[in-house]
Amino acid sequence: MSEATAVLAGTKLVESVEYFAVAHTADIPPGWVLKVQVGNREVALANCDGTFSALDNFCTHAGGPLGNSRLSDGCQLECSWHGAHFDARSGAVVSGPARKPLRKYTVKVLDGTVYVALVSKGPLDD
Repeated sequence: MSEATAVLAGTKLVESVEYFAVAHTADIPPGWVLKVQVGNREVALANCDGTFSALDNFCTHAGGPLGNSRLSDGCQLECSWHGAHFDARSGAVVSGPARKPLRKYTVKVLDGTVYVALVSKGPLDD
């Protein structure tokens, strides 16, 4: 865990980063997306040619699920509800009807375990 401090409107805030172990690399073959729980968030964990990325599991158009599926057209997540496509590496919209990108999370792989980071902010206790 790491922390950074900022001052906003006279209040000191602390930013905390916590990594959660969510899967083993063998759980997600290349070309697949796994739905995982990261703290209180549901995340789509994708394996694009051996590179792992984590994005919100809900389409920004109408909230359709993105995880527990295969990547399409290379490294794209496809919403099964209305067909929106997102780049699995960046979260950018490739084709609509979605207009807003997906939130992306930092991923680390250590000794075959995949970790996803959550950042939280709160007041610094003096």
